[in-house]
Amino acid sequence: MKKPYILLLFIAVVLYSCTSSELVENWKNPDIDTFEAQKVLVIGITPDDGNRKIFEKKLASELKKSGVNAVKSLGFFQKNFTISPRTEEELMALEEELIQQGFDAILLSKVVGIEDKVTVVKAYRNLDKNFKSFRDDYFENQEIFHDEDYYEEYQVFHAESSLYCICPDKDRELIWRGSIDITEPESTKKAVNDYVKVLVWALKGQQLLIIEEELTDEDLDI
Repeated sequence: MKKPYILLLFIAVVLYSCTSSELVENWKNPDIDTFEAQKVLVIGITPDDGNRKIFEKKLASELKKSGVNAVKSLGFFQKNFTISPRTEEELMALEEELIQQGFDAILLSKVVGIEDKVTVVKAYRNLDKNFKSFRDDYFENQEIFHDEDYYEEYQVFHAESSLYCICPDKDRELIWRGSIDITEPESTKKAVNDYVKVLVWALKGQQLLIIEEELTDEDLDI
C-alpha cells in the first residue's frame, strides 16, 4: 500500500475513533452515480425545538462550507407548521412551494429507534419501513415533534438521514439513505457535531450534494 493511502487511512481511523456516531447502514439509488442540488432543504424531526435548531444550523453550515446551497427548515417553515400533524395533501402543496422557490432536494433526518444498552429495551419507530418519497417519510414520522418523552432513559439512538429529489423534471424519489448510531452522547452539542461529521463524510463518499474530483497519482505527487 502506498504511503499517502496509509496516512489517509490512519487519519480516518483516528477521527472516527473519537466520535460517538457510526454509519451502520448505507443505501444509494443504483440508478444514480452523482447528485448535485441547486438548493437543499435541511429538516430535523425532533420534539425539542432547541435541539432541532442546533442540528439544522450545524448541518446547513457544514454543507455550505462544501459549496452546497443549504437552507434550514426553521427558517423556511411557518412557526405553526409543526404544531399540528399535516395531511398528505398539505405535504404535496409544500413540495410544490419548494419547487417554485428553487429547491430540488430535501435532506431529512430523524431518530427512528432508541435502545437501552443495559436492559436491551427497544423502542423502534418505523425502523423497518423504507420510504420512497419525502412526503411519506414526513407524514409517518411527524408525531415525533410532539412526543416529549421520546428520548428519555436510553443510551443508544438509531438515527437516519434520507436525501430526496424533488426535481420538477424528474420523479420525486429517494436518492440515498444512511442509518447512523449515536452511542452514549456526552451532550447534545457533541452528539450533533459527531452525527453531522459522519453524515457529511458519507455524502462525500457517495458523491451526493458534495462532489469532489478524484485525486490522480499525479495530484498525490506519487
